[in-house]
Amino acid sequence: MLKTIQQHQLESGELVGIDQGIRNAVEALISAGVETFESCEGGLGHAYPEPTIRFHGDRSEGFRAFAIAVRFQLGVTALRRIYCVIDDELVGPHWEICFAAK
Repeated sequence: MLKTIQQHQLESGELVGIDQGIRNAVEALISAGVETFESCEGGLGHAYPEPTIRFHGDRSEGFRAFAIAVRFQLGVTALRRIYCVIDDELVGPHWEICFAAK
């Protein structure tokens, strides 16, 4: 099985820049092959009000990520398929999974 760049970074200890409050969830998803591209532990002064991970994938990938998160008891509160608006253009869709704040 081919490993993703993220899986290689996780195994080699090169995965950097991940907030401590969301790191376990990011690692769980990456180790299962989910291609994450943005994460935040949430709260005051952060990009998101709640711990959030965004990831790529087709229409089934969100359900797979949800199952992984439930298996690891990560406290999922929402799963969304979203489009962002950048320069008045829709970008996406992407997946977003949110967790209860600890």
